[in-house]
Amino acid sequence: MTVASMTAGGASPGRVIDAPVVYKDDVVRWFMIAAIFWAIVGMLVGVVIAAQLTFPALNLGLPWTTFGRLRPVHTSGVIFAFGGSMLIGTSFHIVQRTCRARLFGGFASEFVFWGYQFFIVMAALSYVLGGSQSKEYAEPEWYLDIWLAVVWVTYLVVFLGTIIKRKEPHIYVSLWYFLAFIVTIAILHIVNNLAVPVSFLGSKSYSLFSGVQDAMTQWWYGHNAVGFFLTAGFLGMMYYFIPKQVERPVWSYRLSIVSFWSLIFVYIWAGPHHLHYTALPDWVQMLGMTFSIILWMPSWASMVNGIMTVSGRWDRLRTDPILRFMIVAVAFYGMSTFEGPLMSIRAVNGLSHYTDWTVGHVHSGALGWNAFISFGALYYLVPRLWGRRAVFSENLVRLHFWLGTIGIVLYITSMWASGIMQGLMWRAYDSLGFLQYSFVETVAAMHPYYAIRTLGGLCFLSGVLVMAWNLWMTVKAGEPAETEAPPAPALQPAE
Repeated sequence: MTVASMTAGGASPGRVIDAPVVYKDDVVRWFMIAAIFWAIVGMLVGVVIAAQLTFPALNLGLPWTTFGRLRPVHTSGVIFAFGGSMLIGTSFHIVQRTCRARLFGGFASEFVFWGYQFFIVMAALSYVLGGSQSKEYAEPEWYLDIWLAVVWVTYLVVFLGTIIKRKEPHIYVSLWYFLAFIVTIAILHIVNNLAVPVSFLGSKSYSLFSGVQDAMTQWWYGHNAVGFFLTAGFLGMMYYFIPKQVERPVWSYRLSIVSFWSLIFVYIWAGPHHLHYTALPDWVQMLGMTFSIILWMPSWASMVNGIMTVSGRWDRLRTDPILRFMIVAVAFYGMSTFEGPLMSIRAVNGLSHYTDWTVGHVHSGALGWNAFISFGALYYLVPRLWGRRAVFSENLVRLHFWLGTIGIVLYITSMWASGIMQGLMWRAYDSLGFLQYSFVETVAAMHPYYAIRTLGGLCFLSGVLVMAWNLWMTVKAGEPAETEAPPAPALQPAE
């Protein structure tokens, strides 16, 4: 498909249109509703656990409400429930438009929706009840892992089947990123969760790996979950929604393909940089660090491509708050993908590892990049999916933008300051060679920064609530869009 045709959302100019395609948008609507719901739930739990770290009495002394059990509910709720619903829903929307084909598989797409939501609910219950596996990225019980694998493979079949039966010969670059995301996440999930159940009637299981091999497998999974779930998938969203919103083609289609193959090849090797100064062999640590530094280049290639797509129409940033969300998201992506390779360097990692600097880095990417591009996609999609001319209130979109931006700035700057202070206090020695500060003293010193983080989280959550109300009003009271008659099939010469 030509880029010009993609911005118009139809077939390439001059191409014969056989018949209008009736797209399957119900399942996309369901995913958008689920994404908004999980955004509120996941970020609300995030504010709660941030407050628990600031005021420990908020743990309430109950096993189900402790930080240790609520923390994976927050991370999985935001990443996999909110982010996953956005990725699957937008990929179903994009693959239909760019392929000019209805979703493949009959009711398979509905199974993907209900199966995925069932997994999210059961995983959250597993975390709260203390049944998750002891992984860095907390995983639910083994039988839920099998269920998710079945749902995910069905998702792959629906997506790939739609591409195979496409009426548009060209495969747009967004689909490349989505396909890499779907296939790699399936492999990561299956390999990382290889386990032997104690019994088929119980939830306990033992990992197939142990020791340093288990650590390497966990971070091969953990970092590539970031690389393919939170990077490749969301780049697929970026390459579709920014050209659509700005109404102009991608700045460089060739650069998008080069950066795709570079990113996909390099990212898979970067996981060992999470294991500096551990029992992992030094050569593996250095391999992870080297590929992490190389990763800066294809990451910034995508950032430059996204930002330069707006070149010549920068004035729209003053009047279009939806585009503002998208471009600021790409800017945060560039910042996070510079900071990540920096933190992978052994000398820097010796200061940053295990500190709140890592927390600030993760949230600059998750809130600034993943959440902001998702918010832009929601503001773009919801009016169109429900047949509305525009969002209910652009002023509320602007309010959401500033609440979100202020929340991110408060969050990441407090965590940067807290993390660097932690690292320096942990390595400070007195004149006799003893540690200058006890661990409890470092915890006490972090208290004001934790309070600022909680405030930042409240600001960000407030913006999400404003968005939810705005989109609800868009659906219920928005001005209907002008409906256009579908194009008549082109007449063919008689044979």
